[in-house]
Amino acid sequence: MKIHTILFDLDGTLIDTNELIITSFLHTFEHFKIPITREETLPFIGPTLKDTFDAVDPAKSAEMIQVYREHNLHHHDNYVEAYPYVVETLRQLKENDVRLGIVTTKMHEGATRGLKLVGLEELFDTVITLDDVTHAKPHPEPIIKAMNELGSDASSTLMVGDNTHDIEAGQNAGVKTAGVAWSIKGKETLQSLNPTYILEDMRDLFSIAEV
Repeated sequence: MKIHTILFDLDGTLIDTNELIITSFLHTFEHFKIPITREETLPFIGPTLKDTFDAVDPAKSAEMIQVYREHNLHHHDNYVEAYPYVVETLRQLKENDVRLGIVTTKMHEGATRGLKLVGLEELFDTVITLDDVTHAKPHPEPIIKAMNELGSDASSTLMVGDNTHDIEAGQNAGVKTAGVAWSIKGKETLQSLNPTYILEDMRDLFSIAEV
């Protein structure tokens, strides 16, 4: 069936926030005097902050999240930019009546700020953030909620992401999935999960959606 709805992860998929995220983690661990290397922060990209910091120190998790978010929002605009061809590709998809949505583990404030900064905020028919769900990706709830809001069905929906959580959530929701080759986790990591597609370039969506 033809793709009528495309749902996107935000960080690392549409906008390049990797350096912002890494520096925010490094700042937080330094604040709490926990030694960590840059490479050791990479697995933390994707899961919720609560999952990450609960695993480090449940007693200090809430405080660590606060330190992280304060640093992240303060430095946000100095780091964030859209990946190549994202803005023009999404505009063309929308002009061709493809329904577009965001499904992210970010809180609403951070997600909205990133979308506005790169000029994407008007292109999405729904934005599902961590504030809107009980269960984050890889649970299917965020994707199912987005589809319900868009009046979409699984057979004509595609979930696009840069992380294993995105592919697994899509598979759990019964939709088609696409991993992006520019993932900081590495293209091979996503390929190992057997997504429906791998995007080498955002414009690959034109042929997938038959636009």
